[in-house]
Amino acid sequence: MNNITNKVSSLRQAIATAIVKVSKQETIDAIQQRKVPKGDVFEFSRAAGLLAIKKTSDVIPDCHPLPVEYAAISHSIEGLNIIVTVEVHTIYKTGVEVEAMHGASITALTMYDMLKPLDKGIEISTIKLENKKGGKSDFKDSYPSNLRCAVIVCSDSIAAGAKEDRAGKVILQKLKQFNLNTGIYMIIPDEVAVIQSKIKQLVSEGYNLVLFTGGTGLSPRDVTPEAITPLLDRPIPGIMEAARQYGQQRTPYAMLSRGVAGFIENTLVITLPGSTKGTEESMDALFPYIFHIFRVAEGMRHD
Repeated sequence: MNNITNKVSSLRQAIATAIVKVSKQETIDAIQQRKVPKGDVFEFSRAAGLLAIKKTSDVIPDCHPLPVEYAAISHSIEGLNIIVTVEVHTIYKTGVEVEAMHGASITALTMYDMLKPLDKGIEISTIKLENKKGGKSDFKDSYPSNLRCAVIVCSDSIAAGAKEDRAGKVILQKLKQFNLNTGIYMIIPDEVAVIQSKIKQLVSEGYNLVLFTGGTGLSPRDVTPEAITPLLDRPIPGIMEAARQYGQQRTPYAMLSRGVAGFIENTLVITLPGSTKGTEESMDALFPYIFHIFRVAEGMRHD
């Protein structure tokens, strides 16, 4: 099974269909008049399909068990074709496409089993996914390509050459995944005056996104939040709340991060933890969803 521990839970939806084709009108009449000896074809097959949706991970090895929070199965008749439509919703880290298709398959197969004494020419065909929503794939079209990005590592020891930067390089790799180039990657001491001078320079140069790593811990030497907070024109607490919540599900120490985020003029500034793991988790929590903020900000400037 694929590792999905780094994914964010979100609303996932899928719709799948299957076609059951009978060979004569008498079969359709028997279904509609509830005269099939084995029972009500639509109700029995619907129940079987619902069970199949919930049991998908039991029969398909690579499917993750997940909470099914909504499932609906409907039938429609078009000539000698019966269209089975299955819709499934969940709030989880992975999608429900296979659950919907499995439900459509078993619904159709149950209909076949119930109808075969009446009709030897039944066919099941065109089991397919009609639509899916949710997850990072929904945001691919919103990835900006023209953002000017800067990554600033705040660390006295790294600036002095005593340690090697790893957290900043994680940010660079993550940004590259979204086809974003970093115009500036710099290591500076964790000092208020130095930090403030650097962010003012980047704002004046028109950078859209500045990511700081380091200086958000509890040590008296960690001063990045103190340096950035007075400069924020529009704080956005939800950004770091989302990162901390994501991290808290993976380590109880995430609550100790004092990171802040918000706009300085038209520049979004985010302060991330200095640990490699903490930075990686924060980036997974925020990206690509954070890109929506630039669409909102652009709309506000045009209003």
